[in-house]
Amino acid sequence: MLTRRSLVLLGLVGLLAADDIRFASAEPPATNDPVAIVTAIYARAAKGKGDGGGGFVTGSKAAKAQYLSKSLIALWAKADAHTPKGDVGPIDFDPVTNSQEPDVASFKVNAEKLEADKALIAVTITGRNKPQRKPADQVIRYDFVRDGSAWKIDDIRGASDGEAWSIRAMLADSLKN
Repeated sequence: MLTRRSLVLLGLVGLLAADDIRFASAEPPATNDPVAIVTAIYARAAKGKGDGGGGFVTGSKAAKAQYLSKSLIALWAKADAHTPKGDVGPIDFDPVTNSQEPDVASFKVNAEKLEADKALIAVTITGRNKPQRKPADQVIRYDFVRDGSAWKIDDIRGASDGEAWSIRAMLADSLKN
């Protein structure tokens, strides 16, 4: 016959066993996962007052090598080389925050497409300052590709005042001038 004490003890043992199984099978988020990469980018961009922006993604050769695909880095280098000395390059804003003045209070990451060799990740950002931007302007999309064994950003796309933009297209267009 089961007593209350036995029943409670049996229940506790069951809960502990289930908890151990859950922790044993849980994997930490991979840093080489497009969703984890984008989440880390926006967690950093939203720190403090949320005005640091995403310059750390594209601000140096080392940063570009860490985050961007080889083909996007090569295109960016061509576009920079094509820019007259003293002029601002073709990317004159922060594509991570889709702004001149970064403002990230919160963000939501959504994997729109995950395949073996490419992924599309959308981020919806909300700023602290008013007025709010148009809904389309709050969504930034990241096209990822496998670059060797690592996931790398191959394009960043968004909209400004409802008008679509793409980093890759802006860089390519700058070479036509």
